[in-house]
Amino acid sequence: MNTTLLAQAANEARGLAMDAVHACSSGHLGLPLGCAEIGAALFGESMRYFPDAPKWLNRDRFILSAGHGSMFLYSWLHLSGYAVPIGEVRNFRQFHSITAGHPEFHETPGVEATTGPLGQGIGNAVGYAISGKRAAARFNTAEHTLFDHHVIAIHGDGCLQEGVAKEAIAFAGHNDLDNLILIYDSNDVTLDAMADATQGEDAEQYFISQRWDAVTIDGHDLTAIADAIAKAKANDNGRPKVIIAKTIIGKGIPEVAGTAKGHGEGGAKFVDSARAGLGLPADELFYVSPETHAFFAEKKAASKAEFEAWQKTYDAWSAANPELAAELTAGVAASIPSDLSAKIPAFAENYNDATRSAGSTVINAVAKAVPQFLTGSADLFGSTKNYISGGGDFSPKDFTGRNIWFGIREHAMGAICNGIAYDGLFRASGATFLVFADYMRGSIRLAALAKIPVTYIFTHDSVGVGEDGPTHQPVETVSGLRVIPDLDVIRPGDAEETAGAFVAALTKTDGPTALILTRQAIPLMNHLSVEERREGVLRGAYVVVKEKGTLTTILMASGSELQHAVAAAAELGDGVRVVSVPCFERFDRQSAEYRESVLPKAVTKRISIEAGVTDLWWKYVGTEGKVLGIDRFGFSAPGNTVMKELGMTKDHVIAAAK
Repeated sequence: MNTTLLAQAANEARGLAMDAVHACSSGHLGLPLGCAEIGAALFGESMRYFPDAPKWLNRDRFILSAGHGSMFLYSWLHLSGYAVPIGEVRNFRQFHSITAGHPEFHETPGVEATTGPLGQGIGNAVGYAISGKRAAARFNTAEHTLFDHHVIAIHGDGCLQEGVAKEAIAFAGHNDLDNLILIYDSNDVTLDAMADATQGEDAEQYFISQRWDAVTIDGHDLTAIADAIAKAKANDNGRPKVIIAKTIIGKGIPEVAGTAKGHGEGGAKFVDSARAGLGLPADELFYVSPETHAFFAEKKAASKAEFEAWQKTYDAWSAANPELAAELTAGVAASIPSDLSAKIPAFAENYNDATRSAGSTVINAVAKAVPQFLTGSADLFGSTKNYISGGGDFSPKDFTGRNIWFGIREHAMGAICNGIAYDGLFRASGATFLVFADYMRGSIRLAALAKIPVTYIFTHDSVGVGEDGPTHQPVETVSGLRVIPDLDVIRPGDAEETAGAFVAALTKTDGPTALILTRQAIPLMNHLSVEERREGVLRGAYVVVKEKGTLTTILMASGSELQHAVAAAAELGDGVRVVSVPCFERFDRQSAEYRESVLPKAVTKRISIEAGVTDLWWKYVGTEGKVLGIDRFGFSAPGNTVMKELGMTKDHVIAAAK
């Protein structure tokens, strides 16, 4: 390892960060300066990557959990030869640049996850590690090794203080994810103050207690960093690894280094003297020396040779294992059978059960048709009913298992499912009760922002939960999810709509889907065909009862309340239409012509019913209509009693229409 040249590259990376932050008068200098030697060791020595193939299947995955330090990542992506030109570094945080304030997936080559909300990146890294372990177990053969990469993430005290990180760390240790390496930027500083104002744990002992290997090093010693990473990679003892790197925040700007003021852009006003102290030319901003460029050009050439050797292995493996190759190719392409709905058996006409139970039948049919589909639950498989029969349990005993036991860790489940989705080899889903969706909200929002296809399965969807009382009866949660952009929220009204909901979730590749399922039984709408109901869900809303005469009234509903709208229509007369609205977002994406055919503007007498808060329904009902819902918390009683007392009945629909 050329420590002299890498030390020079570290200082030039510091210069890029200082110049970028100074140019836009915003950003965070602390981590890019404090971790410069770590970046030099990672990108100059320790990581396997090829910049011209940023999605190489056997690359080491690097995640900057402390995403506020984004100039660290952009600097090293530029220096190492990714398609992040110096012009984009100059345009840090500017409109239409690929160097956003926090790293964004899909936007910048080499960015493996959208990070910034602290702790999420640690959970994402655990998801990547699950994906890597399962890929190795599923696809490697005695003759060919396709997957033996590592997942490396940098985090700071802020990430480690967040509960989502602690949940993910516990999961990783319990499941022997020894392909995971965390680098803890331990600089003894948080944003407001020195870290001892808010924490006092022994980091080594904490990680060891969670079944991790831990070592503490000087985070500015290039040799120590590279040696620690090499040892972590070589040690496949079943324990994930943490390298606690003691660093000086804002190193290179003496006026703020080692203090809370070094965290943000406070040091930018001292950049002129700092650049001189680092040996950077005073008359050339965004400076990278010819020696550094030459070094990384050589590194890139060596990486290309390694990539091409792997590609030959892949070609030989593919020829020898065509079925496995087809499965892997489908996973990478996010390819789903075009006839997925046909592969889900129709439900018997006398079927009368909860949509969570229908979901159990559907998910097992989906699992047979989509081998890359994985699922998990937050200690609720028996209630959420999303267990894949015969799929095996993901564990150190069987990393090919398709059922992930997350434990009571909803926060981490969301972030981990996102990590699996970011890796793009498998389709991830996770389940819990709907009332706990807010524990996962940060992860759901990030999945929507990053446009990754995660399926969230939420059961026990309303006050129909009954005796458990208002703590477990969500009334605001469905609407709270609907307001997240690019998230499809589907609340099916019978078993066949549930099948359509799973098809919708699996065929959506540009964002996540939340499936909202009942605990209480719902009858089938047998007056419609299986295809009509499943395809209706794909459109978001559709006519389930057609008026027999001149249309005068439209009844709308979702989920378990759809049955009440259908029953009310039978008593209200010939001019009544019933529209099932399982998914607002899908309906809003339909053509104006289709939407008009379902909800003609000329008909203003409209009533909706849903066991939740009423606000969002007004856009469909209009000012002359009526919204039946629940704008209060529930109470403890049998589910049917709660529904009746809160107005979720056929009779209330009839009264509203009259």
